[in-house]
Amino acid sequence: MQKIILASQSPRRKQLLEWAEIDFTIEVSDADETFPEHLSVEEVPVFIARNKAKTIQQKRGDDVLILAADTVVVLHHRIINKPVDRNDAIKILQSLSGRQHEVITGVVLLQNNKELSFSDITKVEFHTLTNEQIIFYVDNYKPYDKAGAYAIQEWIGVVGIKSINGDFYNVMGLPVSRVVKALNEF
Repeated sequence: MQKIILASQSPRRKQLLEWAEIDFTIEVSDADETFPEHLSVEEVPVFIARNKAKTIQQKRGDDVLILAADTVVVLHHRIINKPVDRNDAIKILQSLSGRQHEVITGVVLLQNNKELSFSDITKVEFHTLTNEQIIFYVDNYKPYDKAGAYAIQEWIGVVGIKSINGDFYNVMGLPVSRVVKALNEF
């Protein structure tokens, strides 16, 4: 498999590709992450991932193979963004407590004029979390760079997740087995 460029600064995506023993380099995309309001929640992460890939392609040229991804958390058909501060993180986790939400990761592979894109959906349900648990997590893990204000592989995932329906690694930020399959098809 040829070397790819991962258009992401996510340490979790980097770790997952390393675990899959994929040869890659990282180039952080400064693409705009806004999106048209008419898009469905399933289309949003693919739209953003496509913008990330195209931004890198404009810098590096068409011949390189670029992998870009974006993850959103959706509660009641509404995208929950990354928290802006501590209070926002607490409010987000309170809204997720005792409820099921979806984690959707959009993936784009881009090289020359060829593109392969898809999204992967995982349903996650939290136990009812106490305010003390939420505050402990936010103050100790500072999840400000994470969609939905949490990382499943951290303390809150260990003690707070009631069920998962779908790819665990998708919740970490990349449905890596599906990505490997797509890379082989690409």
